[in-house]
Amino acid sequence: MKKLVGTGVALVTPFEENGAIDYKSLKKLLRHTANGGVDYFVVMGTTGESATLSRDEKNEVLRFVLENNPNKLPVMFGIGGNDTRHVLEDIEATDFTGVDAILSVCPYYNKPSQEGIVLHFTAIADASPVPVIIYNIPGRTGTNITADTMLRLAEHPKIAGVKEASGNLEQCMQIAHRKPKDFLLLSGDDMMTVPLYSIGARGVISVLANAFPGIFARMKKYAFEGQFDKASREQFRLLEINPLMYAEGNPTGVKQLLSEMGICAPYTRLPMAPASEGLRQKIAQAYAKSKRKG
Repeated sequence: MKKLVGTGVALVTPFEENGAIDYKSLKKLLRHTANGGVDYFVVMGTTGESATLSRDEKNEVLRFVLENNPNKLPVMFGIGGNDTRHVLEDIEATDFTGVDAILSVCPYYNKPSQEGIVLHFTAIADASPVPVIIYNIPGRTGTNITADTMLRLAEHPKIAGVKEASGNLEQCMQIAHRKPKDFLLLSGDDMMTVPLYSIGARGVISVLANAFPGIFARMKKYAFEGQFDKASREQFRLLEINPLMYAEGNPTGVKQLLSEMGICAPYTRLPMAPASEGLRQKIAQAYAKSKRKG
């Protein structure tokens, strides 16, 4: 899965004020991120507000990205959920032409056991015509996929990697140390990117790469050259703005930032709300400061 090494941008889904998908702005975002140096697109992750798009809308967005892909970058598509049968139905209903992998989140809310997690992802991998990247984000799902469980899943020939957003560096180190050679460890947390590169991660699936693809391209370049001091300096540029991205939920913050940049409007779908006036001001100030720093 060398094509999924580096920066994957977790694309937002731009909306018009009436809630319709804003394809004109989506095309602008694809150009901005591709020309800025991202390595692949991630369509319909959490940042894309996949929870509030219908199956038809998700497939429409996927087809649009594939047809308007400026640099013909690889594409990862989000298909996951907490009902295994429904996830398998979604796989069956998807046209995978042009799709390089799927991103599938750990089941949420019902909090399965580790054995249930293994059975869930085994069923998905058995059904998927493309490789599967598992998404571990216990802060959202309520359940952590342990290192031992991930390493069991890594033995499946269709399970190609993990987007790790547990925030547990020791867990990530266990995976990096014991995983099969070709199994991809990807950061699922923008601010853990350089630390995870330093222990053997091969990339990141990023929220802030929607706005700052160049920073992530440079982080990758420096990290792969072993220049972690330079990679860290790039990462430090995000320290002020990163927490603002999540202060009122994702993707509220990054959509407001993209609005400041003139790329798309800040509209979200309920239950996500647009940024408050206070957050808008903080994001505008942080963005202005980042421009002054170059």
